[in-house]
Amino acid sequence: MKKLRPVSLQWLLVRRLILLQAATLFTFVGLIWLVLFLLEPRLLSDNETAVEAVSGAVARDASGNLFLRDTKEMLEARKNYPNLWLVVRDEAGKTMRLGKVPDAYAGEDLRIPWGIEYAFLHFPVYDVRPDSILANRQTAAGAVQILTSTVLSRTETNGVDVTFQLSLDGTRNADGQIEWMKIGPTVALIIVSFLAPFFIVMGGTTLVVTPTVVRRALAGLVATARQAGRIDIDNRGVQLPTANVPTEIEPMVQAFNHALSRLGQGYDQRNRFLTDAAHELRTPIAILRTRAELLREDPESARLLKDIERLSHLAQQLLDRQVLDQSAGAREVVDLVEFARHLAADFAPLALSAGYDFSFEPAASSVLVNIQPSQIQQAVTNLLRNAIDHGGGEGIISVVVDAKGGLEIHDEGPGIPDDEHERVFQPFYRLRPRNSGAGLGLNLAREIARLHGGGVEILVGPWRGARIRLQLPLWQSTASGVNPDDARPVS
Repeated sequence: MKKLRPVSLQWLLVRRLILLQAATLFTFVGLIWLVLFLLEPRLLSDNETAVEAVSGAVARDASGNLFLRDTKEMLEARKNYPNLWLVVRDEAGKTMRLGKVPDAYAGEDLRIPWGIEYAFLHFPVYDVRPDSILANRQTAAGAVQILTSTVLSRTETNGVDVTFQLSLDGTRNADGQIEWMKIGPTVALIIVSFLAPFFIVMGGTTLVVTPTVVRRALAGLVATARQAGRIDIDNRGVQLPTANVPTEIEPMVQAFNHALSRLGQGYDQRNRFLTDAAHELRTPIAILRTRAELLREDPESARLLKDIERLSHLAQQLLDRQVLDQSAGAREVVDLVEFARHLAADFAPLALSAGYDFSFEPAASSVLVNIQPSQIQQAVTNLLRNAIDHGGGEGIISVVVDAKGGLEIHDEGPGIPDDEHERVFQPFYRLRPRNSGAGLGLNLAREIARLHGGGVEILVGPWRGARIRLQLPLWQSTASGVNPDDARPVS
């Protein structure tokens, strides 16, 4: 199937380039015309016109003397060139003069050989004597030699006399025909040299201006593409603008907008389903827990309660994961040190009962962050639970808060392999498949941090165990006027 091209957009660019080149051409010609207009040139073709008029008017009277008939061309020449002068002589030496012949041409010693058929007679540039034309012509009076000019002196020209003359000659064969195969390359070089300035100007202008023309023509499309690149899961309801998009691209942008709408609707439906499912699971899980607690105490009942607790925790994590996009309350300025201190105090007994030592290492001063407390509490809780569950049951679990807005959870367990550092943040991914976890804790913590403009990462170093850092952006207390003592107390 042949791939279709955006014809109209292409023609839009072509039209603009053609208009650009036409404007450049007219400008080029206009500049030449302006230069000629300012210099007021007199082309030497006036002398050639006079030669043709004279050759058609030369005749002989009854005595055989040369004279000029009043032909139409001759009358127009006298009218148009009031300073017209001429000298006509035949092969017998008879001469006729008309007008005021300049002294340089009036002498009898001005004898030009008859073998010269046509010539332009010039004087040095510093000489004011006029240039003229010499031509041998067959006339009604027979063969004559005509010497003529339309001016008496170069001082009459008010500008520059310009001569355009192109003469081409070359190698000929025995019968006088030009051998074009031999002179062809030279002729081509002459033509290229003549046209080169024009193409250099046009090519240079096109090369410089074309990128600007293309950028302006596609500015709307580029802006739309840039906005499309900013669409993510948090602003999936955004629609791309079509106001400045070329008409050929508009259907594609509209289709993309419709696809975004359908994806957003599908995503919302999936979220509603998972949220409803998590809600619905909580009731039967609670019933199962109640009934299991009524069973007699034995190893099977203990395993059943443990499985029910795991199922309850999974349902709660699913529900927490689905409500992340919804508002969970206003954000507050909180001292991260005190916030972490209370969480550490809550988890210390659990860690000690699991066989760990527990420590809390606060920053030297208050660390203010603007957070939604319940969400950050949930993220830190997941990280602490993860350390307790996977820390190996020995060593120290530490909670560290630094002045940069970082909260780190350290353990001295087997750690996380370097090649697994990203995969463990994927939903339902478990580093050890037989572990009791659901594989949502780290993913949920990272999503909560991302919504707060921060992140969660696994630190790499020579230490033993895993170190996971929750980074939150600092609250700019000096710019906002908030004093550290005014931060929300944590209970």
